[in-house]
Amino acid sequence: MKKFRKVLDGLTTSSPVNPGGSPACGSAAGTPSTAPTPRELEIQETLMSEHFQICKTVRHGFPYQPTALAFDPVQKILAIGTRSGGVRLLGRPGVDCHCQHESGAAVLQLQFLINEGALVTACADDTLHLWNLRQRRPAILHSLKFNRERITFCHLPFQSKWLYVGTERGNTHIVNIESFILSGYVIMWNKAIELSTKTHPGPVVHLSDSPKDEGKLLIGFESGTIVMWDLRAKRSDFRIYYDEAIHSVSWHHEGRQFMCSHSDGSLSMWNLRNTAKPFQVTFPHGGSEAFVVFSGGLSYDKAGRRPTLTIMHGKAITVLEMDYPIVDFLVLCETPYLNEVQEPYAVVVLLEKDFVVVDLTQSNFPIFENAYPMDIHESPVTCTAYFADCPPDIIPVLYSIGAKHKKTGYSHKEWPVGGGTWMVGSQTYPEIIITGHADGSIKFWDATAITLQMLYKLKTSKVFEKPKSGDVGRSAELVEEDPYAIQMISWCPQSRIFCVVGISAHVILYRFSKHDANTTITSLEVRLQCEMEDVISPSDTENTPCFSDPSGLSPQPQPPSPRSNTPDSVRDSIPCLKVKDRMIRMPPGYQAELVVQLLWVDGEPPQQITSLDLNSAYGLLALGNCNGLVVVDYLQKTVLLCMSTLELYGSADPLQRLTRSPRKNRQSTSDFCMRGLSNFYSDSKKRIRTSYQSLTELSDNQVSLDLERSKSPTSDHVNGHCTSPTSQPCPTGRARVPGGPEGPRLARRGPGRPPFRKAQSAACMEVSLPVSSLTEESRENSFSRSRSSSVSSIDRETKEAVTTLQFVESYGRKSDTLPMPCLWVGTSLGLVLIIPMSIPMDEQERQEDPVTVAPTGTVLMLKGSVLRFAFLDCGGALINSPYEVWRDQHAPDDPDRPRKRKLVNFSPSSSQEASGDGHLAVVCSERQAKVFFMPSQACLYVHNITESSFVLRADVVSVCNSVCLACFCANGHIMTLSLPSLRPLLDVSYLPLTDMRIARTFCFTNGGQALYLCSPTEIQRITYSQEMCDNLQEMLGELFTPIETPEAQNRGFLKGFFGGNAQTFDREELFGEAAAGKASRSLAQHIPGQGGMEGMKAAAGGVVGELARARIALDERGQRLGELEERTALMMTSAETFSKHAHELMLKCKDKKWYQF
Repeated sequence: MKKFRKVLDGLTTSSPVNPGGSPACGSAAGTPSTAPTPRELEIQETLMSEHFQICKTVRHGFPYQPTALAFDPVQKILAIGTRSGGVRLLGRPGVDCHCQHESGAAVLQLQFLINEGALVTACADDTLHLWNLRQRRPAILHSLKFNRERITFCHLPFQSKWLYVGTERGNTHIVNIESFILSGYVIMWNKAIELSTKTHPGPVVHLSDSPKDEGKLLIGFESGTIVMWDLRAKRSDFRIYYDEAIHSVSWHHEGRQFMCSHSDGSLSMWNLRNTAKPFQVTFPHGGSEAFVVFSGGLSYDKAGRRPTLTIMHGKAITVLEMDYPIVDFLVLCETPYLNEVQEPYAVVVLLEKDFVVVDLTQSNFPIFENAYPMDIHESPVTCTAYFADCPPDIIPVLYSIGAKHKKTGYSHKEWPVGGGTWMVGSQTYPEIIITGHADGSIKFWDATAITLQMLYKLKTSKVFEKPKSGDVGRSAELVEEDPYAIQMISWCPQSRIFCVVGISAHVILYRFSKHDANTTITSLEVRLQCEMEDVISPSDTENTPCFSDPSGLSPQPQPPSPRSNTPDSVRDSIPCLKVKDRMIRMPPGYQAELVVQLLWVDGEPPQQITSLDLNSAYGLLALGNCNGLVVVDYLQKTVLLCMSTLELYGSADPLQRLTRSPRKNRQSTSDFCMRGLSNFYSDSKKRIRTSYQSLTELSDNQVSLDLERSKSPTSDHVNGHCTSPTSQPCPTGRARVPGGPEGPRLARRGPGRPPFRKAQSAACMEVSLPVSSLTEESRENSFSRSRSSSVSSIDRETKEAVTTLQFVESYGRKSDTLPMPCLWVGTSLGLVLIIPMSIPMDEQERQEDPVTVAPTGTVLMLKGSVLRFAFLDCGGALINSPYEVWRDQHAPDDPDRPRKRKLVNFSPSSSQEASGDGHLAVVCSERQAKVFFMPSQACLYVHNITESSFVLRADVVSVCNSVCLACFCANGHIMTLSLPSLRPLLDVSYLPLTDMRIARTFCFTNGGQALYLCSPTEIQRITYSQEMCDNLQEMLGELFTPIETPEAQNRGFLKGFFGGNAQTFDREELFGEAAAGKASRSLAQHIPGQGGMEGMKAAAGGVVGELARARIALDERGQRLGELEERTALMMTSAETFSKHAHELMLKCKDKKWYQF
């Protein structure tokens, strides 16, 4: 049955054809007799659509564009609201929850129901929401939408169910928190002020009840008017008219004085006994020296203002200067009662891009070490990598190294925000997230058990000399202040070899060591550039051979040329950055060993590196861009291969492109450079800044993807060519169309084609943005492209970029009987090349004998740019690439234990056992996926992933003890396909619009997890595994912990006798429907929430998602219906047999008497 179904799958949904067009199930020509044919493969696929479900797990980082702050002093939970409608709830480490208002309206204010496990949010769309925090995933219980007035301020007294709401018109409404219905009691602005007042007092900016008498409400208006309103008598006790606008008001705990902050930087202090004018003596009746904390202090018209927080304690004044503007701050006190002595122990300061907690219990006011990862955006994130199920020893090692470089001077007290509970779940495994940043730094994060903790920071800029004022190259000017920005990351956790690609066309290879070392960094400079005169024309009849002598494939490193003010038109064989050429002391951790740099060629800067792979067992490193491929032996520090992509094909070029002619005239190049580059760089510079700013700048201008534009192939009207994130035209490329006139071809190299572009992501994307792309529409244009599905219609003006690389034990030719080390190369034209290599096995020979690299011309074809390779054995299990077990090269020598290379999955015996019978190669492009059988190269399965969009990221990942292909498309869909049959398992429209940041940073990992940068400061982790969705409730922290509310202090007989204690009154009697009546229905609309449905699963993405799920499950339902029919038939047969036996028993016992039984 399984074999039969496998054949059906191959004949129907997967359309098995090989590149030649012959049926895959036929005999494969050239297949060795030992290898099975596709018909004999029997792979049990265990993954079903029920194993997949999209769900957000946790969000890390600083809340982007914060707007509001609140704290529950009993539960010790902190809440932060944002401009995009998000709410972050923070407690002890591990208690970190993100909630989102569906409307996306900015959060204006937050109010905790102290020790009740609830939170009120006031949003910019004039809606109040009540959140239930007594569940791991908070949800909205009630909402109240104001229709005629705009909300400006809210106040909820402690242990009260009546919420005061101030509006822009100056009115104050009262809301019942339990029912979320307006009371008929309203304080109108014209009743609050004197009738003789001719001007409107402005919006309500403050509301608070008196600590001395809860029946008195202090109302502050923006114009400077302050009213004390008697709630019982429904009239004002007193009115204060001040010349300056009010920003905030704070009571003294005895309720006899209050303080106001004003727009001119002044603090006015008022005594209730004399409200005619403010007085300057602060808190004369306090039991200890008073604390006054305020931000700012300079009037708004003063120039050069710096964000500061001022703490006045007695006569001492301390000014804390902040790095960013202050959004809000809170003083943390132990008691929730406002009429008790306030003894502050910390100040929480919310900045625009940071979060600081100051310890007030020590005289020098140190800050606490942040318990949350709020510094992800310390330098803008440019790329990410996610590794699940890492070796268990790697996290402690990185943490011990990183702990030595931590900052000091923090407060030694315990982190003050310690609310909630969190326990490490049972199903945890080591996870590491790596972020690359614009300043060239790399951060390793421990992401185990949905937490995030900084492990280790690496600065790649230390490898290079700091550029001097007169020696800054043109490339450094083009990339401005970020010449070290990270583009791509490649990490082998087993061997601990780490490799990064930088924006200045450089690759740095690091090795890990627990010991410091004094070493010199080896620098290899590679000349990889297509010549300007390599234009294909009918007159170029003398063709050069595609392959030179093998000795010519290993060019020697070019000596660095002087960097003294060389004109760009003659700048040649110069790298963008200068590597330190002296002995360097390297601390324990990752230590640079090798730097590979691409060189300028004839005044043209090197093109960005678009793909990278390294293999620790082979000791090889491969990199590619739109000019060609480079293979480096990092053990012998030599370049093995440096060829253009077209030269790699030889005579096997499937597009039958003409070979290039040798250079005839160098003058035309210099003439062009002198002519064009003088007015070229200004426009190019603008374009580079624009194409990079959407990722690095911290602004609210998100670059979104227009769905309509992405549904069909579109053209970039500025550049005049199709734009693709994974297959971009090289700016220095020349047309391959014969007979093209030279004049127009050079004219096309105008502002639309920059010579140097910043790469965009680990998926090797380059996006061509027009110069005027500061507008939202043009930004959308820059990302709205689809490559033509036909190879024959490929834009001939584009070069063929190397988009993905992978080293693996495979077969380079159809006639191979045993696997050998190979390099799989995928290009932007959808072509796959297999390059076999001969690597010496003996360790001594490996250090001395050369590695042979010989392109064979083997070509496979797909639609769209190739994104990912993966390899399965004949049982369907994932074949891991060989690797070297880590060894510390700088450890002290031990004569008893010589340090030899220990290789895994790399030996003739292991290779033969693992793949001697052939294996399956999974190749995914931006349009389709194919599964090939190796070595016959027969295409077993093909699946067109998308026709209306294109795949941005694809990975083969392990889920539920099996493997699948996970894809993320530009239209926001997340898909999973079974392997090897490529049967759709999941298709969900996860993101309605995909912006550029998500496209650049989205990555999958094992265990059904993925992540992306949802804002410039936050990482969003998601899961597509049903098992993890089911277990998510256990992994999340509890926000609410049952705590007994502290009792109010006994104020004593004398204070009560002299009227010092607070008076209480029945708010229900005043605000209830019986006394105040009903409010106008048109004023506000009550909206019931869904807070009672705890543990709701994520939606499937609307109607489209539901239809996709139904389509995916159709095949499985058909099979189940067949099984159900068989079971029904068996049940009917069983029922007939039972009926027959029952009838026979009835006839037998029919005539018997009762005593005969």
